[in-house]
Amino acid sequence: MSETPPAPLHLGRSSTLPSSPEEAVLDYVPNPRAGALYLVRFAAPEFTSLCPVTGQPDFAHLVIDYAPDQTIVESKSLKLFLGSFRNHCGFHEDVTVGIGQRLFDEMRPRWLRIGGYWYPRGGIPIDVFWQSGPVPDDLWVPDQGVQSYRGRG
Repeated sequence: MSETPPAPLHLGRSSTLPSSPEEAVLDYVPNPRAGALYLVRFAAPEFTSLCPVTGQPDFAHLVIDYAPDQTIVESKSLKLFLGSFRNHCGFHEDVTVGIGQRLFDEMRPRWLRIGGYWYPRGGIPIDVFWQSGPVPDDLWVPDQGVQSYRGRG
């Protein structure tokens, strides 16, 4: 028997940006198509966090794909969670994988992957990818559509 998620904290209410990812509360609502195998994609093309060494801003294009099970993540709470990283210091790897693992651990989807396409730091772009396991049979998973960093031209 699955438990019913609590009522959403942010949906339809005024919400402030959490000061840290740890403070952020992600809301989950019942999957309106539970039992159907489908993919949900969120893209955050202007994601920011801070370099843990210099404190300077880092920028990324995040793409989160998941196949829901009993719940889906409420998009406003996801937006606030991602925004809470603007003052968070973390290496690209830690930030990208941490977001994917938190969503997977809390939402318990059938499958989840995240692509973090980071803009250059020190002249080197860093792309970070994580997924929860093998892609479920019969799930259509399109390419994330983000090209590797090319610089100008």
